[in-house]
Amino acid sequence: MARAASIRRVLRSRERARGLVRRRRAPWYVQPALGGSPPNAPRSRLRVAVATVLAALAALSLVACGGDASSDANEAAGTYQVEVTSAEFPTKQELGQTSLLRLGLHNAGRKTVPALTVSFSVGGEEGRTSSLPFGIHDPEPGLAQPDRPVWVLAEHYPKFAGSSEPGGAETSNAKTYDFGPLKPGATANVVWKLSAVKSGRYALVYAVNAGLTDASKAETSGGATPGGSFAVRISSATPDKEVKGSGEIVPR
Repeated sequence: MARAASIRRVLRSRERARGLVRRRRAPWYVQPALGGSPPNAPRSRLRVAVATVLAALAALSLVACGGDASSDANEAAGTYQVEVTSAEFPTKQELGQTSLLRLGLHNAGRKTVPALTVSFSVGGEEGRTSSLPFGIHDPEPGLAQPDRPVWVLAEHYPKFAGSSEPGGAETSNAKTYDFGPLKPGATANVVWKLSAVKSGRYALVYAVNAGLTDASKAETSGGATPGGSFAVRISSATPDKEVKGSGEIVPR
């Protein structure tokens, strides 16, 4: 009897030891695999998705003019220091709501930026594969128009803040806008007017560059690509509004 009791104690001791090892090893495995502790895993995945889109956007302006010969081929080669000084866009919106997206972009270097460009994309695979700057690509096969807008850009936008004239010229890539040269020490305050047309949660990612060819590159003082993202929730509330011919949504 004493021998059987001793064996049971040994077995229980081994079980407790194995359980302790499993408990100690689990966090070591989960954290590297997900990039953070388990409660933060969704946020970590969002950061990875945003970083992926931001990297893709940084390359968009480099091919925005396609292969056509133009004055863009004469852009001054080099790296230009550009800082995002302000970024505003409502994080809570409703269907039909029209909001302003504002960016402040500062040339912190000693050289004129050849062509200040801003590229947009909705985060995630559906946003990356869409040709729309503020839309997603519906993966369902056979759709006549698989690209669906999340926001509709108002007519005559983007523009420089305080100006009545359009300021961001479209390029051959619909996701990229060209605001022209930016002198040393100057700040461009630019604005987009967007109307929410699809409910859901979205990350709207933007990247800033210094030209339309791979000869010009924008960097922050820390060596990163200037840019960022807005985490936006669009609720399905439908206020009494109508869509004007310009695409802008206004109260009835």
